[in-house]
Amino acid sequence: MKNLLSILFLLFCSVFYSQTKLLSWNLQNLGRSKSNAEIAFMVETVRHFDIIAIQEVVAGYGGTQAVAKLADELNRKGDKWDYVISKPTSGSPYKQERYAYIWKTQKLKKIGPAWLEKKFHMEIEREPYYCTFQYDNKQFTVVNFHAIPKSKQPEREIKYFKYLPYEYPTLNLIFAGDFNCPQSHTVFNPLKKMGYQSVLAGQKTSLKQKCKNNRCLASEYDNMYYKTTKIRSLNSGIISFYKNFNSLKEARKISDHIPIWFEFSLN
Repeated sequence: MKNLLSILFLLFCSVFYSQTKLLSWNLQNLGRSKSNAEIAFMVETVRHFDIIAIQEVVAGYGGTQAVAKLADELNRKGDKWDYVISKPTSGSPYKQERYAYIWKTQKLKKIGPAWLEKKFHMEIEREPYYCTFQYDNKQFTVVNFHAIPKSKQPEREIKYFKYLPYEYPTLNLIFAGDFNCPQSHTVFNPLKKMGYQSVLAGQKTSLKQKCKNNRCLASEYDNMYYKTTKIRSLNSGIISFYKNFNSLKEARKISDHIPIWFEFSLN
């Protein structure tokens, strides 16, 4: 009975609410090192979503080309896609990365230029990358982010996120990416007090080096945060792509993180 009610609720949502499906994925050095077969695997993994927010695109030669190739292969699957890539982030040259967005043009319209965070680029090594989209005459802005590693205390960067809703008071922000920090950390409390909620809780999203007792995920790093008064959560989850490979060593050629996703409607 409970499962039937859940199915009926999802059917109700699909009819009465405009849905958008956002996927976020740290693609670990997306650049020349990715083979055609690996790009093809990524395409099959993400093609049923509306927006793909990508972290860890190589800043140097090869990164932009890999994103373009990914978008081109998606276009060969029937839907029309477009993409935008950030300039290199502000950190030291050997730590710089790019972000990217790829989206279905028949579903979403990009509003204005995408931009890297201006005010806190000195405090945040890989400053967030914003892009505003419109769907059904309503707008939302994805804030794509890749934090410094856990060993360098990513909470030192994340603490500035509490200021971002005030910096952009007219925007409906969705924070997405690899925070290298679990949602239970107190650094997220200010956002939660503002009405933001994580789409995942207690869900590990990074891959171990080897599976142990069928446990292959290591840490709770990737997530999304949305304003509950402005966005209705319909569904969310992960894609355990590594199960398609014989070993984690093979899977990690794609990435050391799994994709996470969020299906939502705008209030």
